Amino acid sequence: MARPDPRESRFSSTLPASVNGFGRRSLLRGALGVGALGATGMLSACGDDSTSGSGSGASAKAGNVKFGINEAKGSGPANERLQAMADAYAKKAGVTVSVNAVDHNTFQESITTYLQGSPDDVFTWFAGYRMAQFAEGGQIADISDVWPLDGIGDAFKKASTAADGKQYFVPVSYYPWAVFHRKSVFEKNGWTQPKTMDDLTALMKEMQGKKMTPFAFAAKDAWAPMGTFDILNMRLNGYDFHMALTKGEKAWDSPEVKNVFATWKTLLPYHQENSLGRTWQEAATSMAKGDCGMYLLGTFVVDGVPKEAQEDLDFFTFPELDASIGSDALDAPIDGFCVASGAQDEEAGKAYIKWLASAEAADAANNAASAPFIAANTAASTAKYGELQKKSVEVVQNAKSIAQFLDRDTNADLANTVITASLQDFIKKPDDIDGITASIQQQAKSILG
Repeated sequence: MARPDPRESRFSSTLPASVNGFGRRSLLRGALGVGALGATGMLSACGDDSTSGSGSGASAKAGNVKFGINEAKGSGPANERLQAMADAYAKKAGVTVSVNAVDHNTFQESITTYLQGSPDDVFTWFAGYRMAQFAEGGQIADISDVWPLDGIGDAFKKASTAADGKQYFVPVSYYPWAVFHRKSVFEKNGWTQPKTMDDLTALMKEMQGKKMTPFAFAAKDAWAPMGTFDILNMRLNGYDFHMALTKGEKAWDSPEVKNVFATWKTLLPYHQENSLGRTWQEAATSMAKGDCGMYLLGTFVVDGVPKEAQEDLDFFTFPELDASIGSDALDAPIDGFCVASGAQDEEAGKAYIKWLASAEAADAANNAASAPFIAANTAASTAKYGELQKKSVEVVQNAKSIAQFLDRDTNADLANTVITASLQDFIKKPDDIDGITASIQQQAKSILG
């Protein structure tokens, strides 16, 4: 992704005044960005290549497209939705869309080297800072000529814009992070969703009294604990402090950040043990089985629970920790697509990416498989939205401030080589807050300048 100087400009945006037919009540702000990829040809080597439409590949005919996606074949609804978009475009345009499907973690860990090699024409990525890093590095193409996009508002355009004022991204969807649980488990035990931290503490103690672990928790996927840090930092120090921290304008060894870790330490006894050996899907399964009562994650959590449990899911936003700050900030990342600057057919890639931002593409995805994401295009049909999607729209509408997630809001090197390892170290050694925060700050100064 494209990157401006991390000491200077950041990317903030307001989500649309109307999202998919649902009214908008309040102003939303968010700094945007994402994670990074690794070995040359990794995506092509690991991908499950499939084609849509007629022809023998993207280079065989003008207009054919190679499409790199961050969901492996057979991985569930996310892959099915992206494949359906490819199929629909191939049929509409009469071209071949060759799909290179790679599992999500491999895709993110390999993206940088992949873009330096022989990348696909169009690939799935994320809005904001990390997108901007790739733009600054010349690894993704300027697609300003495909904008404006029907049904895509100014807020999303800001999230797709790099420091040079040009657009390098088109959005497809977004989703909130929240605390998920099974409705039937709460109903069986007479539990209600907590409104305050006192309520949450009482609920966690009740769960422990019933031999249930309050929070499912996974840290084998190194990015996952960032969600906990984000929400605690925004609840304790506020959205503005959080975003300043991601830019290097606040110190990681400051009293405010140490307080985040100290608060997290008090919550760890309510979380699943041995989290460093557990994937987020395994944690989701623990919550679905009733071994754990709750799970802080994005709405993609549905991909980690059995189908029969998906309709039983509900969620609430993490309660306030400081009355002067409140609880109206959350993570709500934006996903979408970029055109690689090394694309074999950049014009074909631009034609495809413009279509991917359309309501028609969103509808093709929704018709193929349900997923708890909110379409970025306001003209997309909401007829097949489930209860989680409808509630997600409401929650995002009611938020005042929106972050994109820690590994999307800050420098890629800092996020992927320093913060991930440091959060895992904290989980192993929660008493070493001073040492861990000092180490992050020292490395952040070196990386950010």
